[in-house]
Amino acid sequence: MEFGVYIHIPFCQQKCFYCDFPSFAGRERFIDDYLLALKEEIHKTKSNMGYGQDEKLQPKTLYIGGGTPTVLAEEQLEKLFQLIHEEISLDFCEEYTIEVNPGTVNENKLKLLKNAGITRLSIGVQSLDDKYLQAIGRIHNAQEAVDTVQLAQLLGLNNISIDLMYGLPGQTMAVLQETLRQALKLKVQHISIYGLQLEEGTAFAKMEAIGKLQLPADEITEAMYDYITSELPQQGYERYEISNFAQKGFYSRHNMSYWQDKMYLGFGSGAHSYWQGKRLQNLADIPSYIKAVPENNWQELEEQVSEKEHMEEMCFLGLRTAEGINKKQFSQTFGRNLEEIYGDVIIRLTEKGLLKDKEDSCSLTLLGMRYGNQVFSEFLL
Repeated sequence: MEFGVYIHIPFCQQKCFYCDFPSFAGRERFIDDYLLALKEEIHKTKSNMGYGQDEKLQPKTLYIGGGTPTVLAEEQLEKLFQLIHEEISLDFCEEYTIEVNPGTVNENKLKLLKNAGITRLSIGVQSLDDKYLQAIGRIHNAQEAVDTVQLAQLLGLNNISIDLMYGLPGQTMAVLQETLRQALKLKVQHISIYGLQLEEGTAFAKMEAIGKLQLPADEITEAMYDYITSELPQQGYERYEISNFAQKGFYSRHNMSYWQDKMYLGFGSGAHSYWQGKRLQNLADIPSYIKAVPENNWQELEEQVSEKEHMEEMCFLGLRTAEGINKKQFSQTFGRNLEEIYGDVIIRLTEKGLLKDKEDSCSLTLLGMRYGNQVFSEFLL
């Protein structure tokens, strides 16, 4: 059975102004107890799945995210990797990723990651301009980001992704172009680049509500999008998903499994799972999660995904990728052809130049990627 594993580390040194993930600053006192609860959750989940006492999970991909996993001290990281080693087998794991934030790693930590078997780093750079890093609440500066990437490369970690953002408060096209120019000089294998979204409950959303957030005009943000989506492919980065660009052979296999409707298990506070037609979500509050695991009550949501929801999600997620919706997979999953369910929608969107309809797939055009949310809404049943 093919599946991925996600492990959530919810601790941060400082909460970024745009972030709505289940992560928290100032909770370091809970780390050791959290790691014990995490191990217990994984062990109990295995038992519930019918694994024997000494058997290990065998995921195809393993992803440690946050939060900021590298905010853990070296001895805490060692505990994390030890519990993973005890509960999870890497024998069939094709990709082992950890998220890294500049300002929280040094040479010893990077060596520790490599020795633990990590094969891919996802580094949160966001910008290479100190003014804008400060404006979005990052704890690092541009030079620290560059140094983190280069040190990882020097140590032989040669599958590196960096995250960048555009549409930041006060950001100009010239600033974005310079950040991208500097990023390309790093010669990383993968670049994820996201437009700023104002999410409810974040510091930025609160600033926007009282008129204290000056964002670029829509036409500037759209021009930034056009520049990014044109420049990165010219520089050898294939756009394989709406916000993700990679050199050949360096797609994120873990994230691709989400978009391809594959199962995954999420462990830790706030983690999500998608398993055998069910959607599961863990308690997000760290102390509540730690207390609930011994009581076998760590999940706050369990719901069966209806066939209608499953169809919609397969289409939404598939359309995010350059490959698009796999028609054979759709028909094998639901016993009906894609055209039988969405024929009129596909014809209408193809005529508008938003979809490419092929014999084996249905995918977004470049125009469709630009207006992805509008296209997705058409696939609501």
